[in-house]
Amino acid sequence: MLNEDATIPFIARYRKEITGNLDEVQIGAIMQFKDIFEALEKRKKAITKALEEQGVLTAELSNKVLLTKDLIALEDVYLPYKKKRKTKAETARLQGLEPLAKMIMAQQIANLESTASKYLNNEILSASQALEASRFIIAEWINERTDVRNSLRNQISRFGSISSKVIKTKINDEKAQKFKDYFEWQEALNRIPSHRFLAILRAEKEGFVRVKITIDENDAIQKIENRIIRSQNTCTPQIQLAIQDSYKRLLFPSLANEALSIAKEKADLDAILVFSKNLKQLLLGAPLGEKRVLAIDPGFKSGCKIVCLNAQGALLHHDVIYPHAPQNQTIEALKKINFLVAKHKIEAIAVGNGTASRETEQLLEKIQLQDKVAVFVISEAGASIYSASKIAREEFPNYDVTVRGAISIGRRLQDPLAELVKIDAKSIGVGQYQHDVDQIKLKKSLDALVESCVNTIGVNINTASESLLSYVSGIGPKIAENIVAYRTENGAFPSRTAIKKIPRLGGKAFEQAAGFLRIKHGENPLDNSAVHPEMYSLVKKMAKDLKISVSTFFGNSALLQRISLQQYTSETIGIVTLKDIIKELEKPGADPRAIAKVFSFDATIKTIADLRIGQVLPGIVNNITNFGCFVDIGTKESGLIHVSNLSNTFVKDVNAIVTLQQQIMVKVLEVDLPRKRIQLALIK
Repeated sequence: MLNEDATIPFIARYRKEITGNLDEVQIGAIMQFKDIFEALEKRKKAITKALEEQGVLTAELSNKVLLTKDLIALEDVYLPYKKKRKTKAETARLQGLEPLAKMIMAQQIANLESTASKYLNNEILSASQALEASRFIIAEWINERTDVRNSLRNQISRFGSISSKVIKTKINDEKAQKFKDYFEWQEALNRIPSHRFLAILRAEKEGFVRVKITIDENDAIQKIENRIIRSQNTCTPQIQLAIQDSYKRLLFPSLANEALSIAKEKADLDAILVFSKNLKQLLLGAPLGEKRVLAIDPGFKSGCKIVCLNAQGALLHHDVIYPHAPQNQTIEALKKINFLVAKHKIEAIAVGNGTASRETEQLLEKIQLQDKVAVFVISEAGASIYSASKIAREEFPNYDVTVRGAISIGRRLQDPLAELVKIDAKSIGVGQYQHDVDQIKLKKSLDALVESCVNTIGVNINTASESLLSYVSGIGPKIAENIVAYRTENGAFPSRTAIKKIPRLGGKAFEQAAGFLRIKHGENPLDNSAVHPEMYSLVKKMAKDLKISVSTFFGNSALLQRISLQQYTSETIGIVTLKDIIKELEKPGADPRAIAKVFSFDATIKTIADLRIGQVLPGIVNNITNFGCFVDIGTKESGLIHVSNLSNTFVKDVNAIVTLQQQIMVKVLEVDLPRKRIQLALIK
């Protein structure tokens, strides 16, 4: 199915009988293993071809390549045959010293000086020079031995340390101070947490520290000697010198870099996982739903940008008020807000959490309305990215970035998912060190996550934006563009089958997408559910057997329980799929997300200077990392609840304790005014 471009959400939701009810995470893991396997097979073919062209491919070597199970081992097999730039060993071979190297390695020379003298020529002028050059060849042979490389790999993996040391000229650099903890740091490579590893690498990249991997060099060299030297004779010192040279010049530098690369890959995966978990919680955040919203992008000198949106997120009005310093037009601002709330029948107010957010929130408490309008503080993360984007320009070509930013804040309250999909996922500030990880892997992972979230909720094809539609299973950007164009020209789609008229949306795309698209108030009530069209005839048969209409099923649990599922099983339809259909008919098109809740910060806390140790305050979790979570408590700086302060017991996964956007109570443990750091503890 993956080879036929079936998406993970489609396979997980509509092909459970085939997969044995695998979920999206399991199918995603299979896809990753598939990618790894295909990359390995591709590399095997390339290496086999290269060996054939060199004329060195034997049946034994071919079998060795064929049976290799990972890329590192495969490259070790290929290493002796890999084309190299001119090396010391290659120069020595051209000088005719390979026979001498072979005799030394075999420990078959009685008189070393006399034998070496036989290899003098115009370039090799002494026996000691001949011995040195032959050692270069031996060092290369040792470097190419798989058993030696694997043994050293194991030592680095088990006993290696990573250390960082400040560059002396940077010790007083102001920008370097955020990495002060790593000016003199050492830790076991196999135990260093991903966030610390990435922080050290960032410090190195920015030129503040030097990073290196270390192990017990003497022990490592001794282990290599034990593998190679069989007896003690005149050749032994030469082999020992070659081993030392091979270790310092070839083996350790190569394998230390390899270990760093593997550790970086692992840290990247950890960081991407953290980012993905956070992003998922943000995307699936509680929507207010189709309510009329007044959104405010707060500011001081430049004023507060106001927009009024209808229940579908369309712009009704935009304005600017100046309630704060230096203008202090508070009364005028309140009058205008009151007027707009009444005129547009506003049901909720959304305030961005940036500059002047607290002051604006407190201003809104003074609004005198007959029916109190709920005020929500909304994360502005990525709003500036959206407002300057091509998508925003196309949506609102006649408005500037300030208006677009306020619209985005309001729409995030109505439906976080529908609005956040318009922003490059990595620009949404949740996670740890997302800019330091492999950007290709990050994008692939986040795109898959966004696709999963969009398809989990389902999309109203008659109102969804092009951005939202592009993440629906089987659609993509071009078909999404065609859907919007067709909808604009022909009006709303009356049914799912009408979707087939869209250019480039063929049978395969329809199969992948149909179950995730919703048609509200359409010709067929099933079109507003997660029941796939391929199952419509089955649902009709169930209704016919009970002598009722299909629509009678909706929300009627008692009636649905009367259906004998076993009666409707077949070779392709099992109990798992039938249970999914019944569950969907009980709550057709139900949104699994929670409902948006109002939240208020402590009115006495506006800046970090207002904080006192021991205070208990309300807060909102705004970021989660492996080492704890950050909490917005109403100051410009978020406070950190270290993992050790989340619970009285060991915390393996921070997400098991708190979730993004969760409203919690915290206790202030420490306030570092110079570094603007706040330490908090979770209050149960």
